[in-house]
Amino acid sequence: MSDQFPDMSIAYELFAPAKTNLWLRVHGQREDGYHEIETRMVKLDLQDRIRFQWRDDDHVVLRCSDPSLPRGEDNLVVKAVRALERYTNKVFSISIDLEKNIPSGAGLGGGSSDAAAVLRAINVMGSLFLPEAELAAIGAEIGSDVPFFVYDRTCDCRGRGEIVTPVVEADAPGSLPIFLIKPGFEVSAGWAYHQYASSSEYDGFVYATQSCSWGEMVNDLERPVFEKHTVLGEMKSWLLAQPEVSAALMSGSGSTMLAILKPGIDGSALETRALERYGENSWTFLGQTS
Repeated sequence: MSDQFPDMSIAYELFAPAKTNLWLRVHGQREDGYHEIETRMVKLDLQDRIRFQWRDDDHVVLRCSDPSLPRGEDNLVVKAVRALERYTNKVFSISIDLEKNIPSGAGLGGGSSDAAAVLRAINVMGSLFLPEAELAAIGAEIGSDVPFFVYDRTCDCRGRGEIVTPVVEADAPGSLPIFLIKPGFEVSAGWAYHQYASSSEYDGFVYATQSCSWGEMVNDLERPVFEKHTVLGEMKSWLLAQPEVSAALMSGSGSTMLAILKPGIDGSALETRALERYGENSWTFLGQTS
């Protein structure tokens, strides 16, 4: 039993939000193999639910509602515990129950958000009192998107994504109504970045920057992803043609497509048409940015 936490009745619960990118610019590959990017990321009201409980047997036990996800040392949630153990030179014996609502391989940052939630939870449960900047630095060791989720608000991110600057409230886009649709396949972020340099704009698809009241919307990773998964490029063009939609973009590295809805619009009719067109196996979500 870890002597740092004798009260095993302590439990904690967090909701880990999804994210999307309002813009994503890729500026080329760095010497370390990563790509230099510039992006603005916002939270969504789509969330995973995570419950934490101390254990008395020096184990980290992850239980997950999605049986397809790994539960061992390869999972970002467990990696987050290990990274915090290395940083603090402490042992955290903990059970983590993860209820997944954010799909994997979707460009919505679900795994990174879960990892950031682990860092934030143990920081509170263990009375570590680590500031956000330190937690973000620990998170950067796990994944490029983790620092954004540590800050838990709209941020501009640079470098490989780990250089995070929170956006002041006056400059943040506020709550935007959104519609998400993901076909029945995943896209690997690593693959998308690797293919970026050798890809070209696939004829017939919309890549141009969209000027919106909350800023420009553009995603440089659409080029390699649409080149392989042409249905996503077609899906973007279709979304832009719908009367409810004011802007559309691939979310992160895909495969989710994001539509910003016009104010006061009920997106349920759009959702119905999208499922009729792209198949009932597609995953959809109506919500908002936060």
